[in-house]
Amino acid sequence: MSVAVYPGTFDPITNGHMDIILRAARLVDRLIVAVAENTGKEPVFNIDERVELLEAELAALPEPPANVEVRRFGVLLLHFT
Repeated sequence: MSVAVYPGTFDPITNGHMDIILRAARLVDRLIVAVAENTGKEPVFNIDERVELLEAELAALPEPPANVEVRRFGVLLLHFT
């Protein structure tokens, strides 16, 4: 089973982000979109809002990819599991 992680702040989510997510979802069995909490930046949207926006964008697609999972993280990507 192939698994990929696409990390980012997604503040805000853009068409470019969605394009990468959809392309990556076709290449792997499972794609985790990891929404980062960057304490060094003042976000436009808080992390909960960004997760909700990303999930809403995915759900609004005509054929949402079933292998995409949105998760939040606030530590180093190295420790993200």
